[in-house]
Amino acid sequence: MRQNRQTRSDTHTPPPEPLTILSSPSPPDGAHKNPPTSMLLVPHLLPPGAPRLLSPRPRHYLHLPDPVPVAASAAPSTSSAAAGTCDSVLASLNSRRYDFSPLLDFISSPSASAQAPGGAGKESAPPTSLDPEELRLAETYRAVPAHVWHTLLKNLAASPETLPSAAALVPWLERHRLCFSSDLLYSILIHALGRHRRLHHALLLSSSSPAPSPLTLNALISASALNGRPGLALQLLTLLRRHGFLSDHPNYTLILQSLVRSPDPPDPNLLETLLFDLLSTSLEPDARLLSDFVAAFAHAGDPDRALSLLAAAQAQGLTPKSSAVVALLSALGAAGRVPEAEAVFLEFHSSGLRPRTRAYNALLKGYVKIGALKDAELIFEDMERCGVSPDEGTYSLLIDAYTNAGRWESARILIKEMEANEVQPNSYVFSRILASLRDKGDWQKSFAILREMRSNGVRPDRHFYNVMIDTFGKYNCLHHAMDVFDRMRLDGITPDEITWNTLIDAHCKAGRHDRAMELFKEMQQSGCIPCTTTYNIMINSLGEQEKWEELKEMFEKMKGQGLLPNVVTYTTLVDVYGKSGRFNEAIEFLEEMKASGMKPSPTMYHALVNAYAQRGLSEQAINAFRVMRADGIKPSVLVLNSLINAFGEDRRDNEAFSVLQFMKENDLKPDVVTYTTLMKALVRVEKFEKVPAVYEEMISSGCTPDKKARAMLRSALRYMKQAHTWLFLEELTVNIAPFKKLWKDVFQYDRDACFKRKADGGTERSKFV
Repeated sequence: MRQNRQTRSDTHTPPPEPLTILSSPSPPDGAHKNPPTSMLLVPHLLPPGAPRLLSPRPRHYLHLPDPVPVAASAAPSTSSAAAGTCDSVLASLNSRRYDFSPLLDFISSPSASAQAPGGAGKESAPPTSLDPEELRLAETYRAVPAHVWHTLLKNLAASPETLPSAAALVPWLERHRLCFSSDLLYSILIHALGRHRRLHHALLLSSSSPAPSPLTLNALISASALNGRPGLALQLLTLLRRHGFLSDHPNYTLILQSLVRSPDPPDPNLLETLLFDLLSTSLEPDARLLSDFVAAFAHAGDPDRALSLLAAAQAQGLTPKSSAVVALLSALGAAGRVPEAEAVFLEFHSSGLRPRTRAYNALLKGYVKIGALKDAELIFEDMERCGVSPDEGTYSLLIDAYTNAGRWESARILIKEMEANEVQPNSYVFSRILASLRDKGDWQKSFAILREMRSNGVRPDRHFYNVMIDTFGKYNCLHHAMDVFDRMRLDGITPDEITWNTLIDAHCKAGRHDRAMELFKEMQQSGCIPCTTTYNIMINSLGEQEKWEELKEMFEKMKGQGLLPNVVTYTTLVDVYGKSGRFNEAIEFLEEMKASGMKPSPTMYHALVNAYAQRGLSEQAINAFRVMRADGIKPSVLVLNSLINAFGEDRRDNEAFSVLQFMKENDLKPDVVTYTTLMKALVRVEKFEKVPAVYEEMISSGCTPDKKARAMLRSALRYMKQAHTWLFLEELTVNIAPFKKLWKDVFQYDRDACFKRKADGGTERSKFV
């Protein structure tokens, strides 16, 4: 094999495409011609001053507590624990024929670290000579079979204390060609680094590989998903397919679980792309993978797609996981589609699956959503009859229903019933009461809820504080929101992404963009990593301030962090650029979104059409509308209202009314905004006499006029009254000669009388005054 490698180097064959995930300095010239024999030590990839990746250490330095880098040395006080861990690893090996203690002692010694490729004083060249003692040691292990080496490596990589020994073992085996294939060794090590939340080290380890392999790429996908980096995992999946390799079921499952666990809901278009990628291969999705897709689409707010996948799984005779059914029930309930949720619940109940508390809670959530208090109480009684114990979530949802109905005493009785049933009221129960008050506008009762909560011996948790901050933020009580934030930290509760996002968004909506930027920086300094929602808020803030360079930097920083822009991101970009009249940039981001595989939403086209409408560019607005229909998106009432506004601003009232006719022909019900915008268009072209007819049609169609609609009608009537008055005066003075002379005499006499009053000191008054 050494000869084959030398032959490839002599013929100067171009090296395969390297796997580069991290943005790092370019390797020195000639580094690809003589690739290092170890994928482990890659000094040219490390930034200046950074610790070496996984350099071997003596055994008494093996204890490496998080979050210290893998290569960092631990305190000497942990030496006995590390040595004991190594001994337990050796004792756990299935084979008792080999003693690996001398090997572990050697690879943990400083001399072995100095002789390793990429050691001190060496860049990336292979060693020119080896220690005779090392050669003799290698010869003693020449007969060890590959599966024993794999077992040893897995045992060493299973614990953070022995992970540096595992890292030192891999290049030693590769250097002496004792175990093949090296790809399997590196994939085991990458998997271990991913499990120990050391993704950066795994990426550095893989980036030195001269050519990607399916084992290392699959291991990297798994590590990225486990570390909450679904965007990076999807990029690696694309790279895997580009090289003609196939992924496996566990990687798709890990990516889906990572998307579901992320603070932002998954993008349905991204899930469709992932599903299409799976179906385009020869892999057949099993019950577990289909269940993961059902749960992911349910969390993404697309219950229709989740239902279709559930039906496909049943058609194949596969039984979905109960967690997927619960996620689907929750999505249907949140959308207010209770009859469908009931049908799914009863179907799986009749198929032999016994509903648990979570399933009942998901159905109960739907009843609370639509305000069906009686049905919610029946579900609660059915749980008790079937022997299913209600939990805190069940009581919280029922308390929600009572609070929404204004039955405060019933909610208090239910809290006492919780205590009687040995279910302690927790912070979540009171947070639901607070959220209900927030939605009804009774935010002043927040402090009363907090006092009652503490009187029951319940301490506020992070979720309660987040709801309280959101309550004050929605009603522009920023000083109260910041007081709650400070109190939260004094109680020893660390703010999470939701806390920071709520505060930043509240300050942006109040126009305090500078303070929002300060909070964004404080968020990062505190160690909380911004999520996609955070960047969406900041992009919108910078767009409102028209700080375009900073906006682009923020967008690139978001992508550099490994976060995938979602539909909300691109919709925000199109909206802020469109409102400022920078339509070229808005169209560019729309095309970039399509190129990335995401389908534009009606909201995005509404933002674009509305931007054109504000400038009176009706032709551009109708072109955007045609593009939307060409993309297969059904027009919404919002988009059509913006189109009517575009025609109205451009004084094209006939085209505006043709949009109304289009809505009627396509079973789209016009709302009060539709008719108000039409009246505004008529006022603009001074066709005031037609406004009352539009107002009457609005009432007859079942729309309740709002303040703006009534104001538009009053404006039209006032203009009509003024027009009729001036028309009467004009006819009076022009067509009737005696009256014309009379008005002239009146005005002339009154003017002369005014001058006379001034001359007489104001003693005489005009007869006509």
